[in-house]
Amino acid sequence: MSSSPLRICIAGAGAIGCTLAARIALTGHPVNVFARGRTLAALQRNGIHLQDLQGRHHVKVNASDSAETLGEQDIVFLCTKAPSLSGLLPNISPLIGPDTVVVPVINGVPWWYFHGEGGQFEGERINTVDPDGRITDTLDLHKVIGCVVFITAQSSAPAVVKTHNPYRIIFGELNNELTSRLERLVSLIQGAGIEAQGTDRIRDQLWTKIIANLTSNPVSVVTGATLEQIYGLPDMRELALATFNEAVQVAAAYDAKLSMEPTTFMQFGASMGPVRTSMLQDFDKGLPLELSAIGDAVVELAAKVNIPMPITKSVLTLARFCGEHAHHKEHGRH
Repeated sequence: MSSSPLRICIAGAGAIGCTLAARIALTGHPVNVFARGRTLAALQRNGIHLQDLQGRHHVKVNASDSAETLGEQDIVFLCTKAPSLSGLLPNISPLIGPDTVVVPVINGVPWWYFHGEGGQFEGERINTVDPDGRITDTLDLHKVIGCVVFITAQSSAPAVVKTHNPYRIIFGELNNELTSRLERLVSLIQGAGIEAQGTDRIRDQLWTKIIANLTSNPVSVVTGATLEQIYGLPDMRELALATFNEAVQVAAAYDAKLSMEPTTFMQFGASMGPVRTSMLQDFDKGLPLELSAIGDAVVELAAKVNIPMPITKSVLTLARFCGEHAHHKEHGRH
């Protein structure tokens, strides 16, 4: 790689995408953002406004809805919601060259889970997140570095983001190797004021985030509860614990080594404060919910190893009903 600045693009400018773009831009590094609609207009007009533990920041980025205009990049962060990924990839193909590193910053079980891990399901597709194989077919998996993001950010308007908690991101190659491109990526993110590390067991960290999402996101849609309430109120905590225990069994069946125990997990979740989950934020806006990646995919993995998940399935059923029907009511439909 030459000594010229890395060409970096954030594809998808929601709360997490804008946070990442702003933090990198604050280092003085030029950042490209692929966005559309109101978000693109806001980025071009006002840049990104970010409020975090390090203060209030206003940064300008190079935003466009044309991947051809932005051109080939060294690193592309895919910061879209999981259900939108298959639709996004064909539109950003000009960003991805022979040596481009692609980092999917998505929630839930990733489509790449069984690629490079060498287990009994090596190379199989997870139907709930890549039902027709479009993602697998479109994106060369050798370009992908896995990513687990521990960032709670909320967007009050396009390109306006606020977060009250520390940042943490973990990266890992799909085949668990420690590579120079992994080191380069970690250094970039550390330089942006984000706690970052590379790991040779990315799926262990992935399960930690999957379980955090599974125990909080779907139930938040049903109840409107914040993280503080889900993990702090006794009855809510009991439900979260039941889901936690089901998911931990599945993780163990896939040889994931988890460093968390239930009490500490619940206490940490409650300490996040009155945070509304990303799924609840989507629900409030009438957007599609990420239930396939965050919930259904875990149930699919459980079925592969014959583990029942009755509590999880029940909560997912309720969340799906809410997502499909609640907003009809606002328009006088039943």
